[in-house]
Amino acid sequence: MSGSPAPNKLDLDAAARLEKEADTELRFRDLTGFTARLVSVMLVSLSVFHYYTAGFGILTEHWHKAIHLAAVLSLIFLLFPGGFLSVGPKIGGVPVLDWIFAVLITAATIYLPLIFDDLTFRIGNPSQTDVVMGTIMVVLVLEATRRSMGPILPIIVCVFIGYALWGNHLSGVLAHPGSDWSGFVNHVYLTGEGIFGIPAKVVATFVFHFVLFGVIATRMGLGQFFIDLASVIAGRYPGGPAKVAVLASAMFGSISGSSIANTVTTGSLTIPAMKKVGYKPHFAGAVEAAASAGGQITPPIMGAAAFVMIEFLEIPLTTLLIAAAVPAAMHFWGVFVQVHFEAKRLGLRGMEPHEIPKLWPTIRDGWPTVIPLVALVWVIVDGYTPYLAAFVGITLCVIVGFLNPRNRLTLRDLWDALDMGARYALAVGAAAAAVGMVVGVVTLTGAGFRVGFIVTQAAASTAQWFAPIFDILPASFGSLAGLTLFLTLLFVALICIVMGAGIPTTALYIVLAAIAAPAVIQLGVPPLAAHLFILYYGILADLTPPVCVAAYAAAGIAGSNPFRTGLTAFRLGSAKATVPFVFAYAPVMLIMVDDFTLTSFLFVTFTCALGVLVLGLGLTGYAFTHMGVGSQIGLVVAALMTISPSGPLTAVGVAIAAPILGWNFVRSRRERTALA
Repeated sequence: MSGSPAPNKLDLDAAARLEKEADTELRFRDLTGFTARLVSVMLVSLSVFHYYTAGFGILTEHWHKAIHLAAVLSLIFLLFPGGFLSVGPKIGGVPVLDWIFAVLITAATIYLPLIFDDLTFRIGNPSQTDVVMGTIMVVLVLEATRRSMGPILPIIVCVFIGYALWGNHLSGVLAHPGSDWSGFVNHVYLTGEGIFGIPAKVVATFVFHFVLFGVIATRMGLGQFFIDLASVIAGRYPGGPAKVAVLASAMFGSISGSSIANTVTTGSLTIPAMKKVGYKPHFAGAVEAAASAGGQITPPIMGAAAFVMIEFLEIPLTTLLIAAAVPAAMHFWGVFVQVHFEAKRLGLRGMEPHEIPKLWPTIRDGWPTVIPLVALVWVIVDGYTPYLAAFVGITLCVIVGFLNPRNRLTLRDLWDALDMGARYALAVGAAAAAVGMVVGVVTLTGAGFRVGFIVTQAAASTAQWFAPIFDILPASFGSLAGLTLFLTLLFVALICIVMGAGIPTTALYIVLAAIAAPAVIQLGVPPLAAHLFILYYGILADLTPPVCVAAYAAAGIAGSNPFRTGLTAFRLGSAKATVPFVFAYAPVMLIMVDDFTLTSFLFVTFTCALGVLVLGLGLTGYAFTHMGVGSQIGLVVAALMTISPSGPLTAVGVAIAAPILGWNFVRSRRERTALA
């Protein structure tokens, strides 16, 4: 894995540099000397700790979470600059104040398991020391989150803290009895409802292990195999590099839960290739961003939010992976359709034969790298814990990596992977602790039901205005109840997109799962569908200007305008914006529902896929030949009706689309005849 990479080979070091530029969660201090070595040892030790406990037994929960959080939060103060707080004398390149913060956060975190046996008597009646330690914990968790993720999430957490302390001064449905600082600290620090709650537990016991698996799997060649295989499958067809980007991102996304990591890793190869065959820079970047944003919804790894979801819903991971499969396929199908017809519209070629790897050498050299992923999925399906599955996957990654003569891991590669795997987990660890406080405030004040009531009431009031207009629609859509559900979903989707502009996906999901999911579930949507709806729209923010992080990363590689790249990526990812409404109305698409029938599943899936195809034609402006604006608008309207899980609406959609497509087919024949 040394030397200069070939033009069609991944340069993982270059990809890491690009990711660091695009992702604020990876902008670490450039440490040198003893401090750099010390921090690297701490990072690798953290990875080894999680690997060991995954295979040989998780510690007692309170100790496991405490050790994880103490290491993660202290490392953040050593690795992330503090801005206006990074002043004064330094030791080893790190300000003395940051060393003090690292020691204080470690003490405050470890304090809790040390007094764990006495917690029964302290909860509800904290001592002065408890309040002081809890205050240190709250303040430094917010500061660690600010450093690793920016100011928006800490500001939102502070708003919730303010609501907990002074909500008694509000009127109406949002009013609650209020809490003093001691009571607040008691709830979010001493109980399992706050900083040490479900989010921290999930990151410490599930997320870290799968992040580490993804990093090591990429290092030992699985990412390269996915790209080569995608090139073999799709490279020769019109617009080949873009299709390779979609397939490779789908496969790479199955081991990477990060849209930015997916973008810069596969995009470093696919974006230049797309530009070479004739795609405009902003479109090339948008294709990679839109495809890569599917990583967090693609089984088996998905993202950190998926593991939080299975804890919230108390369901097996297998249930979620099966449920997420068809919607994820719809997203990639939507991107693929638009990529294909854009290539047809522009008359683009595929990749040259010498640019496409040969099938047999690709399989011969790459098949061993798939073994860890297959084993990981097998262990999950067999009913074992996710962290044991990750342990098996990581172990096989190391074994295969050291034994594979064509892509051999070195000890240096393994050390770097363990180091980087821990770095990837730092920001999400801080976010988990911070949003744990939001969850704590929700349980302390009942804010989830209060916000849910406000959303559903606003939707119901708005629905009364529009109900007479939509009486002609089927009852599930046009009735007052149907419109209320639609508007509630729409309001929640808009909240997800707006909040997602400044909050990472996992943190956003946790917040909205606490305050918005109850509103959707209250209207009859199954909990699994409601939570997946929130997750999908939270991820959509990665593509939505002005803060479209995946598109920004892709634009940096493509040399294009980030805003234009983001708008195009949003258009390419339109299926991700429509499919959640389908499984909210027709949860049968998720398979894992009580009233599942094969007939209804096939109908909903087929009509959704057909609607996504028609939507792609309309948005691209090409169906057999170039279309006018009127035909495009007609196809978009037809697509939205066809996608709906209602038989009558689907029939209307097909009736609208058929003559438009028929007319374009006739026009294309006439144009070819005229040219002949």
